[in-house]
Amino acid sequence: MRFGIPAGLAALTLGLAATLLPAPTLAAPAAPAAVAAPDRFAHPGVLNSRAQLDFVRTQVQAGRQPWKAAYDQMLGSKYGSLTRTPKPRAVVECGSYSNPNIGCTDEREDAIAAYSHALAWYITKDARYARKSIELMDAWSATIKDHTNSNAPLQSGWAGSTWPRAAEIIKHTYTGGWPNQGRFATMLREVYLPEVIGGKPNSNGNWELIMMDAAVGISVHLDDRANYDKAMGIYLGRVPAYFYLASDGAQPAYPPRSGIDTRSELIDYWHGQSTFVDGLAQETCRDFGHTGMGIAATMHVAETSRIQGRDLYPQFKDRFRHALGFHAKYELGAAVPSWLCGGTVTKGIGPATEVGYNALNTRLGITMENTRKLTEGRRPAGTENHFEAWETLTHAANPN
Repeated sequence: MRFGIPAGLAALTLGLAATLLPAPTLAAPAAPAAVAAPDRFAHPGVLNSRAQLDFVRTQVQAGRQPWKAAYDQMLGSKYGSLTRTPKPRAVVECGSYSNPNIGCTDEREDAIAAYSHALAWYITKDARYARKSIELMDAWSATIKDHTNSNAPLQSGWAGSTWPRAAEIIKHTYTGGWPNQGRFATMLREVYLPEVIGGKPNSNGNWELIMMDAAVGISVHLDDRANYDKAMGIYLGRVPAYFYLASDGAQPAYPPRSGIDTRSELIDYWHGQSTFVDGLAQETCRDFGHTGMGIAATMHVAETSRIQGRDLYPQFKDRFRHALGFHAKYELGAAVPSWLCGGTVTKGIGPATEVGYNALNTRLGITMENTRKLTEGRRPAGTENHFEAWETLTHAANPN
């Protein structure tokens, strides 16, 4: 079994491939030009800008929907409780599918809680929420030393993408003091960044996208231009290898640095899919849950890049809108054709569409009917308990 693909997909691969003529060897589409780090990072600047946070605060304070309902959902969840007690560990051990789960859930959920309280602080200016966010971050920065077992890079990506969102808001908007902020920054640099910065070229693409979500966010928080550039370079190569467009040619781009360089290996990597259409993702035929994580991470990085001065949405808009619309269509219940994943898809995309829908529809004015129906129909989007959290609150119809 390669790339975590069940052996049973081999027969599907042969059945689909038999309907196609052999394809010529293709060069991968050229990656977009490298995105250099800004001379000066914008703060707060990981997923949420100050202008975006101000918009959210105004909407919630005015009781407007869907933001008020999204805020109430967050505050009413276990993540918004002021009585939450952190559960840090020195070593977090996570195997495949978090089995074993030695601190994995605790770490991810404490990171989401720290972010939730940071958002609550900004919206209410109630210092209790800032202090709770700091308590959670301090508990982990005083304790954690390492991540181990096979899921260590992915676990580091999940938690490592969420911690900087919380830290950015607290460090740059709370004036009540955070004495251990430097220790928290050291934790990000020494515990999380080494696990994620190199990517994971031979794994399913959601891994590398999530890891770059973490690496980019950590680099912003640390004002680390070199690692920001490295992470963005990996991201820019991975995106066109994860979401297909017909303009790529007869097949998707080979994933950079992976060693996958034949069509048969590529079809295996795409979970047996050999017919490629606009918007198809590398993990579509695996399941929509992992694909949703890939979508969310992709949009998070694009959002942070925009805040930091380089807007990637215009150059990626077709790839992004097709990816969102393609999966929204089937998530909404459209019949699955026989050429797609053998006629069956595993739905469950999660709260993955809000950030991308806002960027493309609200800011760029692109009509996306299926994505609109899916996104609006599931508001307020909560959290899938890994690294997507409260994105209706932060990004619904947010023009900034």
